[in-house]
Amino acid sequence: MPELLEVEFYRQLALGVLGRTVTGVSVPDKKVLVPPLTVTGLRRALVGRQFTSARRHGKLLLLESGPLADWGDAPAGPILGIRFGMTGELVVDDRSAVDRLLYSPGRYGPQWVRCRIELSGGRLELHDPRRFGRIALDPDESVLGPDAATVSPAELRGALAARTGGGPPLKARLQDQARLAGLGNLLCDEILWRAGLSPWRPSGSLTGPELRRLHRHLRATVSDLLVRGGSHLGDLMPERGAGGHCPRDGTALVRSTVGGRTTWWCPSHQV
Repeated sequence: MPELLEVEFYRQLALGVLGRTVTGVSVPDKKVLVPPLTVTGLRRALVGRQFTSARRHGKLLLLESGPLADWGDAPAGPILGIRFGMTGELVVDDRSAVDRLLYSPGRYGPQWVRCRIELSGGRLELHDPRRFGRIALDPDESVLGPDAATVSPAELRGALAARTGGGPPLKARLQDQARLAGLGNLLCDEILWRAGLSPWRPSGSLTGPELRRLHRHLRATVSDLLVRGGSHLGDLMPERGAGGHCPRDGTALVRSTVGGRTTWWCPSHQV
């Protein structure tokens, strides 16, 4: 499923639409639009404009648009925000940025195109078999925490801090997008396994050295798996299932539900 790494690949793919004029918009599945946005409103906002930049905040892809072609020096246009849910993919001119998403059929189906933006010389599509992806204009980025790919040690400390008690389980807090944007189930399991920290640890219980270790492994894991090609290519992933064993020490992995998500971890070295 798309985590910050997959959305980063989508962002890179979206660079191919910059400078091209939007000529039309169709929305076969209106559920994809975040109210109060309508199909008519999306067309009025985008047709005639050009996308000028593609950036990412956590799992949110942001395509900034310029003024209408004949408006001269008019102010910049709206920002198109795309969230990809569980199986959403960005397709540009019939090209995808990922080979396969977990829980996705692994093939392109015209019936799964939820929104299509026609461009000069091609098109951009949100392709989403399971219909959890969403499209908004000028989405509120202030509801998101710092991006996990660039989070500083101080920002991570603030994201994990608890007002009372020890706080929620560490994995649940790491997946809280309002605290830290971009991490999903697979990345969290890989990061905590590499850092040797239990997903059940109260988020506010980490010592200074543990926080520094977590930050180091978080940043290194994101960089490593970006090069490898996705969130599903971590060292833990091949063993993440029934009968799996820790790749580090051979201990049988434990399956838990933490923060509502299936979690695999090593009870021996993750403490």
